[in-house]
Amino acid sequence: MKVRTALVLSILSLLAVAACTKADSKGAKSAKPGGAAAAVPVSMAPVVRQDVPIILTGLGTVQAYNTVTLKTRIDGQIMSVYFREGQDVQKGQLLAVIDPRPFEVALETAKANLARDLAQLNTAKANLARSRALLAAGVIAQQEFDTQEASAGQFEGTVQADKAAIDNAKLNLTYTRITSPLNGRIGLRLIDAGNMVHASDTNGMVVVTQMQPISVLFTLPEDQLQSVLAQSRKGTLKVDAYSRDDQQLLASGKLETVDNQIDATTGTAKLKAVFDNKNGALWPNQFVNIHMQLSTAKDALVIPLAAIQRGPDGNLAYVVGADKKVLIQPVTIALTQGKIALIATGLQEGQQVVTEGQDKLQAGSLVAPKDGVPPKNGAPANTLNAPQEKPELKQVNGKPIIRRTTENPGGQR
Repeated sequence: MKVRTALVLSILSLLAVAACTKADSKGAKSAKPGGAAAAVPVSMAPVVRQDVPIILTGLGTVQAYNTVTLKTRIDGQIMSVYFREGQDVQKGQLLAVIDPRPFEVALETAKANLARDLAQLNTAKANLARSRALLAAGVIAQQEFDTQEASAGQFEGTVQADKAAIDNAKLNLTYTRITSPLNGRIGLRLIDAGNMVHASDTNGMVVVTQMQPISVLFTLPEDQLQSVLAQSRKGTLKVDAYSRDDQQLLASGKLETVDNQIDATTGTAKLKAVFDNKNGALWPNQFVNIHMQLSTAKDALVIPLAAIQRGPDGNLAYVVGADKKVLIQPVTIALTQGKIALIATGLQEGQQVVTEGQDKLQAGSLVAPKDGVPPKNGAPANTLNAPQEKPELKQVNGKPIIRRTTENPGGQR
């Protein structure tokens, strides 16, 4: 029995040795000669020079340039309505008529009173002239003459009051015609024909809103205010209004004014832009995204924002050399605009920078374009389609590097 057990153990030992020898042989065959490392596939873009418009963005709300709630200034019954809801009207256009008959009667009464009092004034003036002659002849006393003179003056005052009453009656008669005070759009009708209206009513008859031109109030950080003021002194600043999703251009206008104070609670300044709104795309109280072109950076060094990484000592980029190896280069960003970055120092025109795949790279790593074709010199690759990646940590010289991506543009930990 012992002999059989020893024989079995010997056979198992021989099989184990053979298996290890075979595995070592396969491993040796699979190993690459010379131990050369494979190139890491990455996306690259060239460093180029181009003019870049400097655009400030903010959130805005559309406001009507003028909004008027039409109310009656007299009491009366609405006889006719001459507008439709949502209609565009012109300044001076007739919108409604209040019953004018009571005011026509009042006007005729005022005219009759004037005629009566004029006749009495003429009589008083004639009596005064006779009294003056009699006084000169010593026929009447001075007191009687003074009485005649006062009577004539009283009738003169009465005539002036009658004329004022006529003017007032004419004015009230004018108020029976409700006209539009401006060019605008009619809102929903608040009262119908046949209803009584009063000057003391709190609600109006209709609201007219001026749509062309129209204004937008928007805010910018107070740090940008001095730049805006400096550029506005040089000329008019162009302002574009975009839709809520910031994709569709709704209207183009210009900056009109800047508010005279900064909101201390938000640290923002309020600005007002004016738009012609010829196509009617802007509507009162509508939310819009504002893009205001401040200036243009001439001949600036530009790379995609996705190429910028955040390191322990500041911003850096992975530069691909002529030998296809990566160099980690510190860079200074002048500013970012959309999905591109303007470089102040650290890069030169014509260099290639990695825009995607930095998480697999170290200094000296060998890289190759993902599609096998290196990008041509020109506009930065992926400028408008920067990759949406999560920030990842890696080590360079024992220090962590945090990737700067669209979801983590500041490279915050």
